[in-house]
Amino acid sequence: MKPKKLRILLVEDNPEDVLIAERALKKTHLKDSSELFVVNDGQEALDFLRREGKYRDAPRPDLILLDLKLPKVNGHEVLAQIKNDENLRRIPVIVLTVSEREEDMVKAYDSGASGYITKPPSSADFAKVLETVLDYWRISELPPQGVSSL
Repeated sequence: MKPKKLRILLVEDNPEDVLIAERALKKTHLKDSSELFVVNDGQEALDFLRREGKYRDAPRPDLILLDLKLPKVNGHEVLAQIKNDENLRRIPVIVLTVSEREEDMVKAYDSGASGYITKPPSSADFAKVLETVLDYWRISELPPQGVSSL
């Protein structure tokens, strides 16, 4: 039986970082076992996750890679809304940001982030980080969608 594809939602407004993520995924062994969806601002992320508007047929992601500095709705607010939503809160959210501020890291973890990664400055290092993150989540047991807790 072929394993299910890991559905990843990348919430990123920097087109260069989106390209790096797409290329990193295509160049790795993960290209056949994952599916990447990209939205460019916080409001789009919430619409995608709630399946609203043009995203009404969007799949539920298994993993969210979330930038903090986003237009419309910032990453901290997106994270808070995800973790306060009964239908979304189990989706692991990895904050992937340029911010090295301790306050941002603490706030992200306090809001329920599963990880906090500062983007490396070089494209090659950023691609390696993404590959490592995706490798981990590909083998990690993810909670089933739509199942209530006991």
